[in-house]
Amino acid sequence: MTFPGARPIHGDTVHISVGTTLLILTGSITCQGVLEGGRGFVELTLSDADPEQRRLLERSTSYQWDLRRNGGILYSSPRLSLHSTRRSGNGSLVVKGSPT
Repeated sequence: MTFPGARPIHGDTVHISVGTTLLILTGSITCQGVLEGGRGFVELTLSDADPEQRRLLERSTSYQWDLRRNGGILYSSPRLSLHSTRRSGNGSLVVKGSPT
């Protein structure tokens, strides 16, 4: 799939592959493309997740994910290198990456 645009894509489940670990998270999940300093990134915003899963994501160097809604895949990311993580105002984890 192509890189997502600036318009948010909303899903209810995400399958995240970090190394040999597969995380399946549910809730309000959003992805969107962002430009920063002329460089393209994709941000994945996750609703509250298990603290151990958050730590795994925050420490990862690369990851890949499939955003889903009602069982269908909305967006499948390429393998991404972690650029940064942050918390949004409501406590959600925002993971920012770029293609490897």
